[in-house]
Amino acid sequence: MLFLLSHLYRFHAIIVASVYSASELARYEFPDLPVEKRSAISIARRLQDPLAELVKIDPKSIGVGQYQHDVNQKSLSESLDFVVDTVVNQVGVNVNTASPALLAHVAGLNKTISENIVKYREENGALTSRQQLKKVPRLGDKAFEQAAGFLRIPDATNFLDNTGVHPESYKAVENLLELLAIDHLDEAAQEKLKQLAIADTAEKIGVGQETLKDIIADLLKPGRDLRDDFEAPVLRQDVLDVKDLVVGQELQGTVRNIVDFGAFVDIGVHEDGLVHISRMVKRKRDKNGRQQALPHPSEVLAVGEIVTVWVVEVDIKRNRIGLSLLKPNGSE
Repeated sequence: MLFLLSHLYRFHAIIVASVYSASELARYEFPDLPVEKRSAISIARRLQDPLAELVKIDPKSIGVGQYQHDVNQKSLSESLDFVVDTVVNQVGVNVNTASPALLAHVAGLNKTISENIVKYREENGALTSRQQLKKVPRLGDKAFEQAAGFLRIPDATNFLDNTGVHPESYKAVENLLELLAIDHLDEAAQEKLKQLAIADTAEKIGVGQETLKDIIADLLKPGRDLRDDFEAPVLRQDVLDVKDLVVGQELQGTVRNIVDFGAFVDIGVHEDGLVHISRMVKRKRDKNGRQQALPHPSEVLAVGEIVTVWVVEVDIKRNRIGLSLLKPNGSE
């Protein structure tokens, strides 16, 4: 059984790039380029840093469920903006490469301050210290206090400027390193940090236990990107197009979207495949022998989850792919 409505999701990546290419921001960034080239640039930049590029468009354009147009649009926008802001601040932003659109999502910054940061680095060169941010017009003490810990400077004079440690905690870090007699963050230093008595040490250097845990995490992996720890699917090198698919193949993929009738999974080809609700779990029977209702797809899978699937249907003419979470007989 091939699925219905798949055309709504078939060209997801291209649609997102098209939304950007026709936007006011795209015209500002590339005023002399046609929309086709802006779109191509957007796709290429998404490969380099998806988050930095996706913040440039309305989150609703990404596709957040089949009922997104049925809910209160103001509430939806506020919720999505909150999620984007949270993710940007959790990941952190390289202040020397970030666009105004990305910087504007950092706590304490707005559109004007973000544009001023970019203008400042264009006129004065790359920043080498978080303290230089105080020279940016309109970026006052309050904004600095809120934003500094989320802004990263990879080649900073002080390595702490490339961590999630806030400048107000730098003194605590110095006290910690002095307490442990650490001059360099080598393997021996990392072992000391891992074996630290949190409660006693936090009291000695004058910070809370949770703050100390965050400091230790940053010292163990300076400049770490949370996204590096995310699990990625193992995509087959011999499966790059719908024509490469064969019924029975076992593949890994990432859940892209969940709807009432199933879930769409990215398996590394141009089209997302559909795992129909009937192919997610085996239907169970109650004590009377009657078949129980199937669970909603959202009770089985989550967006972003990496799953193992099997190809059960391929329609090359219509570019449709049917997948299953249930291993069929005779699969590869």
